[in-house]
Amino acid sequence: MSSTATAFDPWSPQFVADPYPAYARLRAEGRAHWFEPSGQWLIPHFADVSALLRDRRLGRTYLHRFTHEEFGRTAPPPEHEPFTTLNGNGLLDLEAPDHTRIRRLVSKAFTPRTVERLTPTVRRLAGELVERLVAEGGGDLVAMVAEPLPVAVIAEMLGIPAVDRHLLRPWSADIVGMFELNPSEEAARKAVRASEEFSAYLRELIAERRKTPGEDLISALIAAHDEGDRLSEQEMVSTCVLLLNAGHEATVNTTANGWWTLFRHPAQLAELRAAPEELLPTAIEELLRFDTPLQMFERWVLDDIEVGGTVIPRGSEVALLFGSANRDPERFAEPDRLDLSRADNPHITFGAGIHYCLGAPLARIELAASFTELLRRAPRLELAAEPAWNEGYVIRGLRELRVTC
Repeated sequence: MSSTATAFDPWSPQFVADPYPAYARLRAEGRAHWFEPSGQWLIPHFADVSALLRDRRLGRTYLHRFTHEEFGRTAPPPEHEPFTTLNGNGLLDLEAPDHTRIRRLVSKAFTPRTVERLTPTVRRLAGELVERLVAEGGGDLVAMVAEPLPVAVIAEMLGIPAVDRHLLRPWSADIVGMFELNPSEEAARKAVRASEEFSAYLRELIAERRKTPGEDLISALIAAHDEGDRLSEQEMVSTCVLLLNAGHEATVNTTANGWWTLFRHPAQLAELRAAPEELLPTAIEELLRFDTPLQMFERWVLDDIEVGGTVIPRGSEVALLFGSANRDPERFAEPDRLDLSRADNPHITFGAGIHYCLGAPLARIELAASFTELLRRAPRLELAAEPAWNEGYVIRGLRELRVTC
């Protein structure tokens, strides 16, 4: 491990709170750094991260080409099976042809026209949540606005009854805990239990939708299966879980992290409040770039690659540092300066290539709705207490953000 890589400490609360100085060191001293604690190559530069996201010599899985033994890796322990089965059949961890087949089916629910039809519902929900926050004089922005909005939207899309929606966020939080670096056995136990419970719940819901179809995505996936598209029940379950997990984490953390960023940049916040309609579209993109909710995206090296003169052999794992890439001065002018009017802003917060975030258009609509309603209904929104960060680094967000109205 290079001395530079020792600055990368994803288990340190201080690093999680502000990883950007360490990223600057990584970028300054090389394009690929071996990080022994997680057994990965860290890739910090925008150009490299962007290129490798599109490089078919890398994959989210290797099992479409190799066995664990052939790839030089150890199979997951048997006790993790409920999680590995659930995760391994989702879009995020599949490669072609399975990825192509499932994405084609699911993408029908995320066409621009379909997402646009959701806009009035998203705006209504955002207005109701912010109205409650204002009526109570403030509170925890994470729990009262940032979390419930995207969860409600995804639950609506899936057709999950309102009475059951309180189950979703805890299940999701436990499952995504396994995406952190070197998760503990306790985190694994929680993920396994949540995988079992969420899968059982969805199998029951799928059975109900087979008997009584609705206008929801689960009914649409069942119909596609019945019409000849190959989609197993496990693939349906895994797809629904992924849509919940991926469909709200970015929105939750961009909302909370974004307001924390704005509170620390009062001049920029004042400009946004003065011209919200004009500035909000570019402001949302800048907040997505400035404090990236998904800091790292991991890929397996299926065939040898070279990054900056370093050969990374087949069987290795690379950690593409989204947070670092989005602060790379070789691509962004003054990257450590918040500029809500930044026009040239090709951030990679939503990824690239075949695993580009399917729900990015919906996330943008949700962010626009929540920021619009907060700017309109809570014009004197202020920070009430210094926030605390969640322990996770890969999916990085605030535990709570106390505000007053």
